[in-house]
Amino acid sequence: MLAGQRGAADPFAASLAARHRALLPVAGMPMLLRVIRTLRETGAVGRIALSIDEPAALDEVPELRNLIAKGEIDVHRSLDSPSRSVSAVLADCAADEPLLVTTADHPLLTPEMVAHFAAAAGHSDADLLVGVVAASLLRRSYPETTRTYVRLRGEAYSGANLFCFRTERARRAARFWLRVERQRKSPWRMVRAFGPRLLLRFALRRLDLDAALEAASQRIGAVIRAVSLPFPEAAIDVDRPADLELAERILAARAGTAPRT
Repeated sequence: MLAGQRGAADPFAASLAARHRALLPVAGMPMLLRVIRTLRETGAVGRIALSIDEPAALDEVPELRNLIAKGEIDVHRSLDSPSRSVSAVLADCAADEPLLVTTADHPLLTPEMVAHFAAAAGHSDADLLVGVVAASLLRRSYPETTRTYVRLRGEAYSGANLFCFRTERARRAARFWLRVERQRKSPWRMVRAFGPRLLLRFALRRLDLDAALEAASQRIGAVIRAVSLPFPEAAIDVDRPADLELAERILAARAGTAPRT
């Protein structure tokens, strides 16, 4: 799980008296703890490795502190980028050990989402699986949310902060991502890293999802496939106050209670 913070100063976390962005309270619970509980509830996940830039911040949450003390969570100090942090954890994994990657700002993640994604990964021969949500599904369910979409032929997609590195060759994708991760909020700049031919096909909307990933696979040297998730909430992370408000409304609806004000 990636829980690195974007810089020392975080006004959003500070506005809610959270020492660290990953500990930002969502419906009264640190969002990192929500994701940890979700991962522990599903049988699809084994040991949990947490990558965070300030491990000492975890001491503020007794449940997390106890899990770490019992060895049920391995804590890694995150590096200067998400892809470097993932690569560091991959280096500690056996070549044939699959690694599920998600993020701490994913408090709407459910065991059902993880199980669905893990089942798809388990039946795939791809090196790397990427979770996505169709824009049409997300907009129909939550038209008020603002997401970054990759627009392809026939549909646009938002990422779901779910990845599965299944094989050793998938590590090539982590290394390639080092070159493009700073552009992850700008699909045009991101696609440009794959070369002018792919950029032109992207601009003309001649690529559907499968074709885009096939082209990316050839460029990277690892087979990449998408898992299109039927859960619109899988694309909603908490990056800004509006996301927090929406997440708390969704969690309140799940619990059958009124959201806090």
